[in-house]
Amino acid sequence: MAEPVAVAAPVAVAEPVAVAVAVAAADPVTVPDAVAAATSGTTRVDDPRFSIHHTSFGQMVPLLASLGVTRVNGLLLDLGVSSPQIDNPERGFSFRFDGPLDMRMDTTRGESAADFLARADERHIAEVIRDYGEERFALQVAKALVARRESGNPVRTTGQLSEVVARAVKTREPGQDPATRTFQALRIFVNAELEELEQGLSASLALLAPGGRLVVISFHSLEDRIVKTFIARESKSTFDRRAPFAPAVPTRLHALGRVKPGETELRANPRARSAIMRVAERTSVEAVV
Repeated sequence: MAEPVAVAAPVAVAEPVAVAVAVAAADPVTVPDAVAAATSGTTRVDDPRFSIHHTSFGQMVPLLASLGVTRVNGLLLDLGVSSPQIDNPERGFSFRFDGPLDMRMDTTRGESAADFLARADERHIAEVIRDYGEERFALQVAKALVARRESGNPVRTTGQLSEVVARAVKTREPGQDPATRTFQALRIFVNAELEELEQGLSASLALLAPGGRLVVISFHSLEDRIVKTFIARESKSTFDRRAPFAPAVPTRLHALGRVKPGETELRANPRARSAIMRVAERTSVEAVV
């Protein structure tokens, strides 16, 4: 798929069959790339159980309800930016190619990274780069970006952004381009990726049937921290301190563990090097909607 995809195997559907529903938080104007790839050409999915929809993780519950689905046996959240996105210079995700500084997963709405950098003040830019990129030189990068903008030459392309960051970041991390953290930060911010992830995780509690599996693949520490915390919280019994003799509140998830790619997979797909897959099983405790 060309975009982040959530795949659900429903329980309650009109037909007594298993169905896969792909949710593509997707791209251009009328037919997003992910939808086009799944419905046409050599990549078309010819399976009557499959359908793909242009929406976000946070909208999974109403989307599936519109399809007659109220419960699912499995939910996969693949949080990574896909290779077709990274390798397309027009999308602006990669510092390896020069192209428009867009970075939106869904180019039908929202503000591009270039537009954000053209209007935001130094403090806001620094906060985004620091909080979402964990960049030590966030303030220096922000100062350089604002200085360039005030000179009448704002950053509009990936190449320009890479040049500014390279001059501002004084220490190089082994094997990592100095622009890596800044590009990650702007992408996460522009797409509200962490907020969408939190909404998707919350939706999983309402959607998963007892015994259903939640699988989340994350690709950087900010995402994985949210997933890890969510699963740990929902897998832990809690007590009401105001009622010390009351029974513990039962858990809604049971953590099953995490998986990282092995050497064989990394040789075949080097971009999986940072992937972490966490798995949990839904209990029979009702979700609070």
